[in-house]
Amino acid sequence: MKKILKYGGAGLLSAVIGFVNGFFGGGGGMLLVPALEKALKCPVKKSHATAIAVILPVSIASAVTYILNGHFQWFPAAFASAGCLGGGVLGALLLKKLKPEVVGLLFACLMIAVGIKLTLPLSFK
Repeated sequence: MKKILKYGGAGLLSAVIGFVNGFFGGGGGMLLVPALEKALKCPVKKSHATAIAVILPVSIASAVTYILNGHFQWFPAAFASAGCLGGGVLGALLLKKLKPEVVGLLFACLMIAVGIKLTLPLSFK
């Protein structure tokens, strides 16, 4: 019963994360990583890798919805995709080489930087 509650709660949290990813067009992975670590006790590196694998189909579903509703530009997407693909491969290779503590610290620093950036008034951005 305890396991059912644990995974049921994780499923509900995942639904919220999927909503955030679809609504904002991204960001679900940044929420999913801490959720996997804290709620399901996944190791740091496995949480990052799992989040990437989980967010891919969610992002595809969201992208299809945006495309069908006319909210998509193919030309910028091609350039962004190329950069993201290269950066994603590089990041995955680097993840293998770094210690989990370093990965966790870098992720925390990124989350803090993004939080600070989002709280600044528009005139400072």
